[in-house]
Amino acid sequence: MPVYCADDQRRFASVIKWILGLLVVLGASPALAQARPVSVVFLNPGFSDEQFWVDYIRYMHDAADDLGMQLRVFHGERDSARLLTYARQVLEGEARPDYLVFTNEQYTGPEILRLYAGTGVRLFALHSALNQEQQKLIGGSRERYENWIGSLVPNDEEAGYLMGRALAELAQGKPAELLAFSGIKQTPSATLRLHGLQRALEETPNVRLVQALYGEWLQQRAYEQSMSLLPRYPDISLIWSANDEMAFGVMQAAEEMGRSFRYAALNNSQRVLNARANGSIDVLASGHFLLGGCAMVMLYDHAMGLDFAERGGKDQIAGLLRLIDAEQARRLARHFEQTPLDMDFTRFSAVNDPGMSRYSCGIDQLLN
Repeated sequence: MPVYCADDQRRFASVIKWILGLLVVLGASPALAQARPVSVVFLNPGFSDEQFWVDYIRYMHDAADDLGMQLRVFHGERDSARLLTYARQVLEGEARPDYLVFTNEQYTGPEILRLYAGTGVRLFALHSALNQEQQKLIGGSRERYENWIGSLVPNDEEAGYLMGRALAELAQGKPAELLAFSGIKQTPSATLRLHGLQRALEETPNVRLVQALYGEWLQQRAYEQSMSLLPRYPDISLIWSANDEMAFGVMQAAEEMGRSFRYAALNNSQRVLNARANGSIDVLASGHFLLGGCAMVMLYDHAMGLDFAERGGKDQIAGLLRLIDAEQARRLARHFEQTPLDMDFTRFSAVNDPGMSRYSCGIDQLLN
């Protein structure tokens, strides 16, 4: 029986990868190019019944179905210890996945990287990647941890900025006071959205930020904070909220106090889409519910030998979040009611367009 050295094995693996890529480019079916379905595990940091993550994962499954992939999801229920337990269980299971998708929610990313070092499971950071301080200590993707192949995050800072600018413009150049509600402090998306707001306020000096609170993404928490703080600030007229639940918490408190505000929020729940459509939310950013589905496309291409790093880099920011007007909110609301979903994620894959230079996964087709 022949014995192969490490160099022989690497050369053999390179030849196989080249053949798989060639089969894809020549139009071979995924079943031929891939002996078995590409398997993915997603460690969801949110609650299993949290509407944002319900919709988010729904699109991930839709993409997996379109691309012939296998997807398993474990829900952390906003408990980092639980999430890390799931990460260990996946690693100790009989069938390890090809890819493990994780977030850096509550800064758990480094621990997951250490846990999976040298396992052969390829890691992909989704929605929130390691921040600059963390990467200074342990490096970025494809560096110290070679199996960490990349990341995809939404344009959170830009979204916070766009929301802040649009909300400030409602003051029409007159002096105004603004109260901001961010999410969980140890969450990169919350930090980036707040940075975007601060950048917008630097450009609109007539609007003054009186306080930024961490509402922890929760309506009840924002309600309690509002009941305590709003009486201290009688001149507040603008409310900026990093998600929809916190905005509704402020609305609840404002109604009980007999006060009215102009609101900016972010998300895609039916409730917030209806609120944007009827004008009770003045500014709304949405679109990031497709992010997980877009990541599945990138991982599929990677498995097929078409590295996403060659189409926008190993670490990418998806320009999914955008401001939507009342009519666009109505269209999105109707879209979410559809079963099954009418998205075709294969159209975003490099398998169908090997010459594409960047990914164009987005919500434009849903707004037309």
